[in-house]
Amino acid sequence: MEVFMLSESANTPEVFMDPDTGVMRVRGRAIPEDAEKFWSPVLKWFYAYAAIPANQTVFTFQLEYINIASAKRVLFLLNKLSEMNESGASVEVQWLFSSDDADIYEVGKDLSTMVEIPFHFKEINQVYSQAM
Repeated sequence: MEVFMLSESANTPEVFMDPDTGVMRVRGRAIPEDAEKFWSPVLKWFYAYAAIPANQTVFTFQLEYINIASAKRVLFLLNKLSEMNESGASVEVQWLFSSDDADIYEVGKDLSTMVEIPFHFKEINQVYSQAM
């Protein structure tokens, strides 16, 4: 299985998923015009990965903004992580949020209550700089 990467744009986040190390990240703005079109290949790759995961999977989210359609797709990812966790896989989520962004923190808190995964919240002191 190959590393999965999508570059960040003004409306879509960077996505990086390494099947060998289990290091996964979504970073940036998640407000694509067509959420299904953007997230479909991400979910397809991740579901295939979940069948034969690395020894440990750490998924880091560092979002500047997320719309409802993308939050729904992130929940799909988290549900698959939860299934992996229930099957005995070592998984965790790192939810990074800017010290001046209570909204993203709340989104993470809300999502964490919907799944059975260790969530670690980390406040960062810098404002995320988006790609143009």
